[in-house]
Amino acid sequence: MDISQIEKKMQKAVESMEDRFLSVRAGRANPAMLNGINASYYGVPTPLSSLANITVHDGKQLFIKPFDKSALKEIEKAINEANLGISPVNNGEVIILTIPDLTEETRKEYVKQIKAMSEDAKIALRNIRQDANNAIKKEEYPEDEEKLMLEDIQELIAKFNKVVDEKTQEKSKELMQV
Repeated sequence: MDISQIEKKMQKAVESMEDRFLSVRAGRANPAMLNGINASYYGVPTPLSSLANITVHDGKQLFIKPFDKSALKEIEKAINEANLGISPVNNGEVIILTIPDLTEETRKEYVKQIKAMSEDAKIALRNIRQDANNAIKKEEYPEDEEKLMLEDIQELIAKFNKVVDEKTQEKSKELMQV
């Protein structure tokens, strides 16, 4: 059993959590808010980033300028269906999303979402540890070698759980800042 492979899997679990964190808005405009939103372009669901140039204007607005103006209506429709809590404004050239300031209640709700995402990451880490432990036990290593490998995996999960906690705390602070 190669410890570096297990570490890579755990790193991917943390990176996945960080990517999910980007979708939670912190009262500032961020193009990552639109990740995962697909608009129908000639009948094919296409990511917004492939259909348009997305830019941040003055920290509170996102400008979405499609490469093909005929996609404007479909992009607007996809944003409305994504239920972001932001109404798109279509001026015929670009779609403008103005990010409202967050209320205290909304901030707390976002912190709950962040904590749920971090718990999902910890579950993924535990599953990786369990799979690795089972693989080690199946291989029938000498008892002392098996014990060392299991300890190494335990140290890895402790390290990555700490990283998850730090990133969660960091994002929670960012969300609670007024």
